[in-house]
Amino acid sequence: MRLRRRDLLPLLLLAAPAAAQDRLAPVTPDTPEGAALVERLRGGGLVLFFRHADTRGEPCDSSYRIGDRAGQRNISPEGVAQSRRIGERLAALGIPVARPVLAGPVFRARDTAEQAFGAADVLVTDSLLADDYAGGRLAWVLAEHRRLFSEPVPRGANRVLVGHRTPAIMVAGQAVGGRAFPEGAALVIEPAGGGFRVLGVLDLAPLPGGGFHACG
Repeated sequence: MRLRRRDLLPLLLLAAPAAAQDRLAPVTPDTPEGAALVERLRGGGLVLFFRHADTRGEPCDSSYRIGDRAGQRNISPEGVAQSRRIGERLAALGIPVARPVLAGPVFRARDTAEQAFGAADVLVTDSLLADDYAGGRLAWVLAEHRRLFSEPVPRGANRVLVGHRTPAIMVAGQAVGGRAFPEGAALVIEPAGGGFRVLGVLDLAPLPGGGFHACG
């Protein structure tokens, strides 16, 4: 049975840290904060968790079935171009990416990864399912997000994941909630001591007026 958003509230509250968190704001590489994140990423050892690219103007999810493209909210034509720019920007900035890149099976995540990195370098995994598609596996999906955020990453490369906003909020807390994590942006995550911390939100290919769809 699919969980409704209101049914997720108790889980969100449990996932949020007890102490109040300052909400993060997305930054671009041409800001001092963004440049600092890029410098850290050049050394590797971090996790980049991308939210899928732009979906504005696309029909809302309706079937909630994996493999049913017509029943899903897909990336827009602008989202396709944004995805390609993400891959180009990572290369231009000298940010090393471990292969394969992992992506969720909902098409907006999978398509973003394949447009950015090439289909041959993308491994599709249920570990990065959207919450609305997880059903009775939601607890497992969240545990998989925590694992992928927390497992050490060798120096010289960064683990790249492409998924969805709500599971990230449920695992990382309200610091990445609200408008902190727009479509196409990435959480920069440092695995640390068996857990993780979010260093910032990096927006490599922002779109004017973009970031958040209008689906109900």
